[in-house]
Amino acid sequence: MPPGKGGGMESFMNEKTNQAASPNALNRAKLYQLVLFPMNNGATNVYYILTMNFIAYYANGVLGLLLAFATTMVTVMRVFDAITDPIIGALMDRTSTKWGKFRPFMVIGNAIMIISSLLLYFGTRVIGDDMMWLRYVAFILFYALYVIGYTLQTAVTRSGQTCLTNDPKQRPLFTIFNTVASLIGMGLVQFLAPLVTGGNYSTETFFNIMIPLAMIVSAAMTVLAIIGIAGKDRPEYFGIGGDSGKEKVKVKEYVAILKANKELQRLMVAGAGCKLAFSIATNMTVLAMLYGSMMGDYGGLYLPMMIVGYVFSVPFFLLTVRTSQKKGQKASLVFYVRLALIMYVGVLALLIMWKQGVPGVNLSLSHINIYTVLFVLCFGIGYGAYYATADMPIPMVADCSDYETFRSGRYIPGIMGTLFSLVDKLVSSLGSTVVGLAVTAIGLANLPDGTTPYADGMHVVVIILFCVVPMIAWIATLIAMKGYKLTGARMKEIQAINAVRKDAISKGIPLEEAMTKWQTIDQVPEEFKQS
Repeated sequence: MPPGKGGGMESFMNEKTNQAASPNALNRAKLYQLVLFPMNNGATNVYYILTMNFIAYYANGVLGLLLAFATTMVTVMRVFDAITDPIIGALMDRTSTKWGKFRPFMVIGNAIMIISSLLLYFGTRVIGDDMMWLRYVAFILFYALYVIGYTLQTAVTRSGQTCLTNDPKQRPLFTIFNTVASLIGMGLVQFLAPLVTGGNYSTETFFNIMIPLAMIVSAAMTVLAIIGIAGKDRPEYFGIGGDSGKEKVKVKEYVAILKANKELQRLMVAGAGCKLAFSIATNMTVLAMLYGSMMGDYGGLYLPMMIVGYVFSVPFFLLTVRTSQKKGQKASLVFYVRLALIMYVGVLALLIMWKQGVPGVNLSLSHINIYTVLFVLCFGIGYGAYYATADMPIPMVADCSDYETFRSGRYIPGIMGTLFSLVDKLVSSLGSTVVGLAVTAIGLANLPDGTTPYADGMHVVVIILFCVVPMIAWIATLIAMKGYKLTGARMKEIQAINAVRKDAISKGIPLEEAMTKWQTIDQVPEEFKQS
């Protein structure tokens, strides 16, 4: 019985997913591999949330560094992160060890993040107030070291999935397990953060608790992810055979690869749009202004509204998988992003109606009113829809990588994943800087937290950051996806063609001959085609 036939996700789960990678069969993963490997993303997201949302609080509130410097450095280092991506991607594609292609990067990356976090969050405090210049220098150097470790590990999430499975019915499952892993990593920080110090993020106590916890959780998730990919991190699962597991592609060739792979171009724009929307709409400073300064009840709203978003997300996780398995990942991404956009029109209207101190147009969970009901529904459905699609571009990178193998014969998941990351990170890096500039523009000297009173201009800033910017980003995503051609049906054809080429190469036919002989689905024997 073909995977996904007749019973959707349930029937798929019951199917044998441990088939060996043979020339005439899909490379399918075991269920535990699909569950565990995405933990790699959760491991990096623990640090991502701490860095993107709180490092400016640490730099400004604990170290005494200038607010403009603190917020700008988040963007600068995110840009540095993006620049290191292609270099690490090229190194990954050249790597082949007895411990695999991907696992060494996971271990080394996580170890560097542990060391750099200790130096960044604890070592910098040792420097006295009379040597502020050294604090600035140390902050930059330790931050840069952290970024290198982060890039080493996070690059594996996008690259390693190519050898995990190439089944178009399985890859949507990667999305849901990846989202769950992200929830574990990010949710831990987001749930605990306001509880540690009552919403005051500029204290040493906050970081004394959160940083060691992040290290332990991230390391544990990394171990689980290594277990998940260990059985697939082998040459027989790389590309279509030959020397495709160890490609020597120069960094300067990236431009040519990107220019030729139109689908990756479109996905980069779509992914960047999703990430920008997510990074700004979930920024702790924005939420502090919305729930604390405007609505006047940060402690009573932040965690409950987060729970609302997660609760609404659950059915969308399942729906996106089903839609992806039946119609392809493109169709799923477009549909649910469009739904999020529609619902956030409602959120925008409600925020425009808000008036300070007027109960009827304020969000309150202790005194439920029509405004609150409408806000919860619009926000919950919108958040659920876009959160379920926020990580969907990640497994779609694997489709683009398989398309590149089909197009050129090269197996270069490192390059494909890091090219995607480059633009993704450059765009998402704007999040903290945009927030910082917006806060500065309304005359605030410090980043607002859960205890900051309302100030003139916050209303407009929250409307723009919480609604308008994400909506523009989603529109960009929809425009980019309009011309994206890697539908579910097309990926079945590509996998069949790659399979017959791999079979031929294993029997001694040169790569160039196999690439020329099989180019369309009509040329592929029936035993290689997917039902």
